[in-house]
Amino acid sequence: MNGTTAAQVSPLSCRRGGIAWAGHFLEVDTMSTQADHGHELIPRPQQTPDALRAALASVDPARLDEMQASKDDAFAKAVEWQSLSPVQSWVLAWARDIEIARRPDLSTRYARAKDDLEHEDPALAQEALRELSAVLDEAMKAVRE
Repeated sequence: MNGTTAAQVSPLSCRRGGIAWAGHFLEVDTMSTQADHGHELIPRPQQTPDALRAALASVDPARLDEMQASKDDAFAKAVEWQSLSPVQSWVLAWARDIEIARRPDLSTRYARAKDDLEHEDPALAQEALRELSAVLDEAMKAVRE
C-alpha cells in the first residue's frame, strides 16, 4: 500500500470493484485507549475472524464450535445476499460476546441477569431483562469505540 499502514486506510478506500477487502469493512483497533473497566482477562481483540477466534479460545473455548457454525452461516448468507452485512453482523456479535467474557464485571452482571430471566417474580424477571440489555449495550458500545 505504498507505505500506508492499515490503521491509516479508511474503510471506504479498501474497495476493489465495489467489494470491501476481508477484514477492512470494519474499523479494527487492537488496543485503543479504553475506558477503565477494571480487570480485563485479555486485551480487546481486533475485529477480524482470526483475532476473534483466538480471543474466544482464551476466554470461552466451549463456544468455539458455535462461533464456527455461525461464521459459516454468515458467510453463506453474504454470498446468497451479495452483501457483507451478515459478516459485519457476525463480527460485531462475537466482538460483543468476547467483550463480555473478557471483562469479569460484565460477565458477572450478564450471568446474574441471565439466571434471573425466568424468575417466578415478574418484577425480578423484568429487572433481569433490563440488566441484560444494559450489559449487551455497554459491551457493544465498547467494541464500537
